[in-house]
Amino acid sequence: MRMKRNALVWGLLCLNMLAFSQRTETLLQKGWLFHRGEAAGAQAADFDDSAWETVSIPHDWAITGPFDRANDLQTVAVTQNGETEASEKTGRTGGLPYVGVGWYRTQFRTEPGRQATLVFDGAMSEAEVYVNGRKAAFWPYGYNSFFVDVTPYIYNDSRVNTLAVRLENRPQSARWYPGAGLYRNVRLVQTNAIHVPVWGTQVLTTASPPTPLQGERGVKCLAETKDSCLAGTKDSTPLSPRRGAGGEAWDIELRISIENAGDKDLTVTTDIMDGDGRVVASRQDTRKVQRDGKFVQHIPVPAPRLWSPEEPRLYHARTCIEADGALQDVYATPVGFRTLDYVPERGFLLNGQPRKFQGVCLHHDLGPLGAAVNRSALIHQLKMLRDMGCDAIRTSHNMPAPELVELCDSLGFMMMLEPFDEWDIAKCDNGYHRYFQEWAEKDMVNMLRHYRNNPSVVMWSIGNEVPTQCSPEGYKVAKFLQDICHREDPTRKVTCGMDQVDCVLDNGFAAMIDIPGFNYRAHRYQEAHRRLPQGILLGSETCSTVSSRGVYKFPVVREDGKMYPDNQCSSYDTEACWWSNTPEADFANMDDQPWTIGQFVWTGFDYLGEPTPYDTDAWPSHSSYFGIIDLASLPKDRYWLYRSQWNRRDHTLHLLPHWTWPGREGECTPVYVYTDLPEAELFLNGRSLGRRSKRRCEGAVPERYRLIWDSIAYQPGELRVVAYDAQGRPAREQTVRTAGKPHHLELLRADAETLRAGGRDLAYYTVRLVDKDGNLCPHDGRLVTFTVEGAARFRAAANGDAACLDAFHLPQMHLFGGMCTLIVEAAEQPGDITLTARARGVKAATVQMRSE
Repeated sequence: MRMKRNALVWGLLCLNMLAFSQRTETLLQKGWLFHRGEAAGAQAADFDDSAWETVSIPHDWAITGPFDRANDLQTVAVTQNGETEASEKTGRTGGLPYVGVGWYRTQFRTEPGRQATLVFDGAMSEAEVYVNGRKAAFWPYGYNSFFVDVTPYIYNDSRVNTLAVRLENRPQSARWYPGAGLYRNVRLVQTNAIHVPVWGTQVLTTASPPTPLQGERGVKCLAETKDSCLAGTKDSTPLSPRRGAGGEAWDIELRISIENAGDKDLTVTTDIMDGDGRVVASRQDTRKVQRDGKFVQHIPVPAPRLWSPEEPRLYHARTCIEADGALQDVYATPVGFRTLDYVPERGFLLNGQPRKFQGVCLHHDLGPLGAAVNRSALIHQLKMLRDMGCDAIRTSHNMPAPELVELCDSLGFMMMLEPFDEWDIAKCDNGYHRYFQEWAEKDMVNMLRHYRNNPSVVMWSIGNEVPTQCSPEGYKVAKFLQDICHREDPTRKVTCGMDQVDCVLDNGFAAMIDIPGFNYRAHRYQEAHRRLPQGILLGSETCSTVSSRGVYKFPVVREDGKMYPDNQCSSYDTEACWWSNTPEADFANMDDQPWTIGQFVWTGFDYLGEPTPYDTDAWPSHSSYFGIIDLASLPKDRYWLYRSQWNRRDHTLHLLPHWTWPGREGECTPVYVYTDLPEAELFLNGRSLGRRSKRRCEGAVPERYRLIWDSIAYQPGELRVVAYDAQGRPAREQTVRTAGKPHHLELLRADAETLRAGGRDLAYYTVRLVDKDGNLCPHDGRLVTFTVEGAARFRAAANGDAACLDAFHLPQMHLFGGMCTLIVEAAEQPGDITLTARARGVKAATVQMRSE
């Protein structure tokens, strides 16, 4: 009892002393200077940078363009797509000028006698870091976070320190748009000599009493987890669904790395705090650190609430370190409680309950914002995906921004974190293979230690479609990487995105991976399941259907690699790449096979680069067609198909195509309906065209997931669908009408949240051109110009057209399918805002809003 009282008193004292904590973190965001191109002597503290451009970080130097066919023009054979002969590729990296050297410089102050560390969340790429003219670090991989102890390089007095960073992107170093510059945040961390280093804690837990697992008791796992560390073999014992239901007490084992403690006695007090800031458990210990520099605490936590996508309950550990009667450091560690189990033939269990990943793959760019990370834009994307029913994200094919992981923690998305698209064998001439031997373990360790305490992270991937998978000894490289994962984090399983099925089944590569992940090859799942020992299989990358929002091609065909003169793909969702398939093949695998544990669709959003199938000298295509949502954050029809299967909280009803087809009168115009409801009836100008019901069957039959009227003769007027529930009662209806003459523009806010002042928050507006009755004019592509007045500024615009060369950063954009997107950014100070969209020949749209 006395120990508990002392821990509580010290916890309160620690809380009161937070204002005087010896740890400070400063975001180095404003006041940077930037120069594009080589600059001799730019690392020197006394270098004259007065003519350089002033920028804020995060910054992507290439996103402003211009788009150009010559930017990173490549003559290559894309081997992972089955190409054996090189051909000229255009737009492969977005047609943007990302290749070259860029320099950044800023100044910062430190407090005398302090330890100073610079943390780079990402720097693209081959970063050379100089402090006061001296080289402090080199980190080649542009996607990884890294930190630099700059204490030996800073002035130990009141002088200002100069930080210079040189970055270089080489040609043919990427398969998609990588971005350029300091595109993620940079932070200065100052501490006492005795301190917890960056990513210096690990939290492990067991439920109490321990649950038997394959004969083991007390298996310790990450505190955000109580993962089934040993599950996943054919003979593992299924766990009780009650395990992890939230009623047990849990024991946290907190492993704290503490530097420079020597043989001092330390008093370490840790409070476990819930999402409301309440202390739910505490522990205080006084002793020396262990020989390995670790200080370990065990903290009982009574009946914590478990983390899940539906209820993403978060905790954190606040650790205060005292030595010689003084507070030395305060360190916060994210904590979440949940269990992960992978049970042969049964699949994946979260908190004891079976579920399948309803996931998407995401590249790191934010469309018209480029690679520069923005928390508000990430929230916008995640909310759209959540409404679709998505519950999981694969970071393809690189380490994520920390903001994305933190948001997935709080918004409720499971994550597969993936570091590499290339190992020791090249995909790109200047790709990661140049650094793999020396840097792979360093990069893996950074990723694992950075994110091993985040509850959203449920598995690690070690790579994507690497050529090494077909090497006779490729499994040894895979084992090397998987062993690093197991060493740094024994609580999560490891997967790898494999696309060469024959290779990996024959050479032992797939059998060695914890969770075999297949990219596409849906027709090979059954065979792989029979031949592999794990008893489960993950769709690590699925579908690759291609489409252009609002574009419909006739006749409707199911064809791989279909190309058209306008560089677009049909939004009937029937066109894919030769190596992939349309969505129903993956739906059927997930529905029919209990041993499949889910899928990650390629991709959630369109991204810059990889304009397949228009990548072989098919300029001006320069962004992908794979997205469920386009580059302008506007949903394609496929969004509603996935929503009809994945969103179980709300009904879905979506009708396609649009119904404005001048010149097609009397011609066959198929109608598709995407709905979770079992039956629907279609009406044209008030006349019933019949009811359709979903097929009750197994297999990848389109009518199992879509309602199809494939022989409708187009007539202008009104097309209406009524959907019926299982009892035959009308439950939802939707109407589309033939549009008349374009009349006016509309500006519609994508969400209703308050725009926050401070210079970073974004508001997305959908711009629509409509007739006098509000019907979308889907064939109009006129230019729209924007003005933003008051406490905000124009940030970007986009239309989702992969072949449009309009610059994102200019306040104008052509419509595509009668629509585009306007993005505005709040100013530093709150105030009123007026937005206006204008186009020739139609009435302008004006809206007013306010930032707070």
